[in-house]
Amino acid sequence: MLIILDNLTHHYEIEQLTRMFTKELAVVYGSKEQPTTEKDVLYIKNSGENVFISLCYNGKVQTETTPADKDQDKMILDICSVLYKMYTKAFEKTLSWGMLTGVRPVRLMRNLYAKHGDIEKVKDIFKNQYFVSDEKIKLCSDIFNLQKNIIDSCKPNDYSLYISIPFCPTRCSYCSFVSVGSTNAIKLMEEYVQKLCREIEYTAKTAQKAKLNLKTIYIGGGTPTAISAQQLKRVMQAVKDNFDLSNVEEYTVEAGRPDCTTKEKLQIIKDMGADRVSINPQTFSDEVLRAIGRKHTHADFVECYGMAKSMGFKSINTDLIAGLPLDTVESFERSLKGCIELGAENITVHTLTLKRASNIVVDNQNNSYSDVAQMLKKNAMLPYSGYVPYYMYRQKSTLQSLENVGFSQPGHESLYNIYIMEEIQTIISCGAGGVTKVVGPKGELKRIYNYKYPTEYVKDFDTILSRKDEVINVCQQFGFLND
Repeated sequence: MLIILDNLTHHYEIEQLTRMFTKELAVVYGSKEQPTTEKDVLYIKNSGENVFISLCYNGKVQTETTPADKDQDKMILDICSVLYKMYTKAFEKTLSWGMLTGVRPVRLMRNLYAKHGDIEKVKDIFKNQYFVSDEKIKLCSDIFNLQKNIIDSCKPNDYSLYISIPFCPTRCSYCSFVSVGSTNAIKLMEEYVQKLCREIEYTAKTAQKAKLNLKTIYIGGGTPTAISAQQLKRVMQAVKDNFDLSNVEEYTVEAGRPDCTTKEKLQIIKDMGADRVSINPQTFSDEVLRAIGRKHTHADFVECYGMAKSMGFKSINTDLIAGLPLDTVESFERSLKGCIELGAENITVHTLTLKRASNIVVDNQNNSYSDVAQMLKKNAMLPYSGYVPYYMYRQKSTLQSLENVGFSQPGHESLYNIYIMEEIQTIISCGAGGVTKVVGPKGELKRIYNYKYPTEYVKDFDTILSRKDEVINVCQQFGFLND
């Protein structure tokens, strides 16, 4: 699909909406070329008074006109509304999330609620302006209602600490996260841990100067347990030595891979104060595990989960992915039932996302993935087993533009997951790939980036520390340091 924009510079929402119907597209500006029946073209022209929209797809042409508006956001919204209707006709399908392209639909619902003060009015906007299905509106509003008290209780100077350990035993075929295979990175791991402990110490001093109060800690990756037991202990000891943990409400460590999470490492995690771990099967099918490059079996996962359960962690999360190669609706349902039967306090169901850097895409292993929506419908069994949806987000290139949802038993909602997805609390990040987000009392947001790759992180570590000083400057701008 060729997108031609004439006298219209804002194209992000138009492009993202188009990608939900077709992945192959290009955008050009200022062209006078008009659609013909010989190729697929979307032509949009802003005359100043009206916006002319013409879509040619499969030899059929549709044309519509909508008034231009000085408010660019409103005009783009109007264009996308018209365009969505044209696409549904041309492609002969509707989308369960309608024309919503954003990552955080719950935050949109919360913002609209703040404006209108009436949740039924907000639901009507979702249905009739954004064309969201009743099923997704209910999912969104259920999460909105659950999160409301948690979000309302947040104080402006509260923050969470994220620590990145970007190493994995092997790279899964669907993964595009920044991670390094542990077998080829022994020397880098040691250098990385040394620097990371120094950044943790520096971050604690920075947060103290900024008068911030630590509420949650999340050690993620990669797979944090990919480093040695002693290296993991040093990282967590650095946290314990430099931060006041007395008011921390939640401390999570991703122990996601059973093939590198030992009893010794789990005991270190527990002894160092973490009360929540994530141990992720992704699927209960050994055939599917082999297809995605995981070097463990379902039995390995059950054994690892049992060890963590016996140690008395407050909450254990298990991740599943809908749409993995070779998986079926029946197999996915067995995985879901398996997590329920184990009694996991959290079950997070992701929809496979075909990211360009993943091996599934690079190796052209794309299946039709036609069953993924039917897999997600199996989530309906979770409420019957005492689980409620508590956070949700979407990603670009997710199969059928669907979503990722975290379910929990009541009282086991992950606060960090809510904070990071809804962007209502400051998150200070340490380690490669980390992004610090300072959130102001009026919703202001400033991002401060660490280097993406561990080799860069180690090489230019002084720059990492200097960027931490920006946290204090931003807190000053946001008024945190005012008496």
